[in-house]
Amino acid sequence: MSSLRFLYIGDVVGKAGRAAVSKLLPGLRAELSVDAVFANAENMAHGNGISTDTVNELLAAGVDYCSSGNHVWDNKDGVEYLKRSDARVIRPANLPASNAGRGWMTVEVGTKKVLLINLVGQVFMPQQADSPFSCIDAILKQHPPEQFNAVLVDMHAEATSEKQALAWYLDGRVSTVVGTHTHVPTADLRILHHGTGLVCDLGSVAAADSVIGADKDKVLHRFLTQLPGSLSPAETGEVLFNAVLLEIDPATRQTVRLTRVDRVVAG
Repeated sequence: MSSLRFLYIGDVVGKAGRAAVSKLLPGLRAELSVDAVFANAENMAHGNGISTDTVNELLAAGVDYCSSGNHVWDNKDGVEYLKRSDARVIRPANLPASNAGRGWMTVEVGTKKVLLINLVGQVFMPQQADSPFSCIDAILKQHPPEQFNAVLVDMHAEATSEKQALAWYLDGRVSTVVGTHTHVPTADLRILHHGTGLVCDLGSVAAADSVIGADKDKVLHRFLTQLPGSLSPAETGEVLFNAVLLEIDPATRQTVRLTRVDRVVAG
C-alpha cells in the first residue's frame, strides 16, 4: 500500500510568510506528490494570531488544514473564525475548553481518515495549560487510533525535552509528533521504536533578516535596553521556508520516513 505523503509547514509568520507559502507551495505539492498540506498558523496575522482573510489566503495557496498555538486568540476576528463549524484551524486542546475553537479534528484525505491534534507545552510557556499527556490520553480514548490511517500531533512548546518526552509517551499510538513554537528548525528527525515519527521543531516561514520572524532592530532594542516595546514581523527580503515531509503507512499508522523540506524564497 502506498504511503500517505503529508507536508507539514512550520509557523507561518506575517505577510512575508504568507506570500512565501503562496509562491512556493503549488510547485512543492506537485514536486513532492503530497496528499495533504498542514501548517502552523498562529502567527499569520501580522505575527499575532489568525484572521479570516489570512486563513483564506493560506487555504487558497494550497494548505489544507492548520494547527496553531498560544497566540491563536490574539486577533478578535480570528477568535470569531475559530467558532465556525467549518473552521480549518485547530487550537491547543489542553487550554480551557471554554476558549473558541477545537483542539482536534478528523479529516478525510482521499479515502483515508486522519486525526489531527494540537497541544501546547507546560515548560517555559506563559499559559497555565493542563497536562498535554493526560489531555491526549483523553482524546485518544474518545477517538481510538485504530479508527484512522494516520494520527498527527502538533506539540506547540518551548522545551525540546517536553516534545521528546511526549513523543516517547505516544510511541506506537500516533503516527508523528511535530514540534512548533520556537521558529527554529531542528535536525533531530527520527522514528521511534514503535513507529512514531518525531521532529522537535518544524521551524517557520519567516523573513531571513529577522529574529525568529520579528523585526531584528526592535528585538535588539529590547535586549540592549531591557525596556518593553512592541514587536512586529520583518516583512522584506528573502524568506526562509521550513517544513517536513511525513510519509506514513496507512495500514499501520507508522511513520516510514521523515524528510526536511527547506527552501529560500527570494524577496
